[in-house]
Amino acid sequence: MLLREMNDADIGAVARLLEVLARDYFLETCSPEQASTFLRENDAAALRRLVREGYVYHVAEVDGQLAGFIAVRERQHVFHLFVAAQFHRQGIGRKLWEHARDVAMTGGSDGGFTVNASNYAMPMYETLGFVRTLPTQCKNGLEFNPMVLGPSVAPLVRTA
Repeated sequence: MLLREMNDADIGAVARLLEVLARDYFLETCSPEQASTFLRENDAAALRRLVREGYVYHVAEVDGQLAGFIAVRERQHVFHLFVAAQFHRQGIGRKLWEHARDVAMTGGSDGGFTVNASNYAMPMYETLGFVRTLPTQCKNGLEFNPMVLGPSVAPLVRTA
């Protein structure tokens, strides 16, 4: 497996993978209009804009094929982490996370990270050490679970 920074030539494939996985794993809770808005806000043009704004994307390749990708905002928030279905349960998500975390730490991160995990992805984030800070939230039809990892976890965790 090759882990590397995403380049402009990758953006189309990354956007297509994101669309397929979003449709398969979490857009079913949205109205057609909400799903359309999400996909538009995460298409190739939007990904290019996010890169220009400083989001750092990395991709994983297996035998030359895009297996997954991760994006981190401001060296502290996991914005995207997607792994192609045929590569699930092979450690690719963990390796992407570890790679992105290491890059963020080298760039000055204090080791505190957040993520808004989908219901499907929440167990994976828990295996990485993330802890849910609030009950499941819903915004624009998308359900997500705010999670945190790092030195300041305890004050952020709320019990039900």
